[in-house]
Amino acid sequence: MRLVGNIIWFVFAGLWLAIGYAIAAFFCFILIITIPFGVASLRIAMFTLWPFGRVVVPKANKGAGSAIGNIIWFVIAGWWLTLVHIFTGVLMCLTIIGIPLGLANFKLITVGLRPFGREIVSVNAAKRRAGSAPVTVPDLGG
Repeated sequence: MRLVGNIIWFVFAGLWLAIGYAIAAFFCFILIITIPFGVASLRIAMFTLWPFGRVVVPKANKGAGSAIGNIIWFVIAGWWLTLVHIFTGVLMCLTIIGIPLGLANFKLITVGLRPFGREIVSVNAAKRRAGSAPVTVPDLGG
């Protein structure tokens, strides 16, 4: 079921979101000082391609750099990315078929709001980790 969800997501939202995040990463790489933000944007782009079956979990060894990076990210991009994901998630939830896609869009809020100090792992890897609470995810089974 995850494969079907990922294919539908890819066609209707994932490809376009990934392209947007990749363009943002490109501009971050041009401005050399913002390369860490470009790397974070590329990670999010890869997550937006296939979100079903993967979750965002906190990194164990995050530090002050992650907090500072998240504050800068929030001011520059995080707040409007969150608004876009909320808006499109609500729109997708208006139809029965779009509900899983809307929930996947809501799942992207966490990493779009604060990408530093978090990592994207499979649902199975997140379940195997001890003491790590993954973000609540619509799993679509299988």
